[in-house]
Amino acid sequence: MPRRDGTDPPAVSEKVARRIMGGEGPRPVCLKRPRRWSSHRGEPSEAPADLVERDFHAGAPNRPWPTDAARSAMDGHKRRPSPVIDRFDGMVVSWRLSRSPDAAMADGMPLDAIATLAPGETPTVHSDRGCHHRRPGWIRIRGEHGLVRSMSAKGRGPDNAAAEGSFGRPRNEFLHCRDRKDATYDEFHGRLAAYLTHYNETRTKKSPGRQSPVQYRRSLGLAARPSKKHPHPPPLHNSRSKNVKHVGTALI
Repeated sequence: MPRRDGTDPPAVSEKVARRIMGGEGPRPVCLKRPRRWSSHRGEPSEAPADLVERDFHAGAPNRPWPTDAARSAMDGHKRRPSPVIDRFDGMVVSWRLSRSPDAAMADGMPLDAIATLAPGETPTVHSDRGCHHRRPGWIRIRGEHGLVRSMSAKGRGPDNAAAEGSFGRPRNEFLHCRDRKDATYDEFHGRLAAYLTHYNETRTKKSPGRQSPVQYRRSLGLAARPSKKHPHPPPLHNSRSKNVKHVGTALI
């Protein structure tokens, strides 16, 4: 822009202008758009190798268990479901709903899934590199129960496509074209729990021969029994655990 005395200022390159701004401290009026929230917090712990390598096909239950944490905002409130998916038939093994991706959600969800395993079963749990998958509790639980950890590469969404894609069908059937913005957190939790029970037990899919995951397992002679209606496990010792809703295990 011209000077106040009407003379033209000297022309300089953008690099020179940015160097001067960096040294003198002036800031532009229009700042960059703030970055969206990301679960990646650098490398808080050593990341295991990607053992799945995008091969999510399973010939038996409890082989690869992809998991992820989704996010949806309704009426100004965030709701974060975090499921464990069995790639044998797409069954939702366990899941939790929370207002934030805290330790109670991250650690409680695998404990619910582990409760469905038979003695000696040690599935490979595959996840992205989100901070809730790098917590000490998450690592400790897997080590205590012999689960194999696998992580996708940084910034590689397709490496965990099986877990991220599992949200597509519930979003279309449970959220799309349905007014749930006025639902309270407890109401949303109850409706989602009812939908996922229907998803496991009675909703048919093309891939397992027009059967639901439970019906498919029963047709193969695999164990498929109703969920244990046991009391909820004691809450984890976390100041934010009250934000978490427990749903219980799936039918297996």
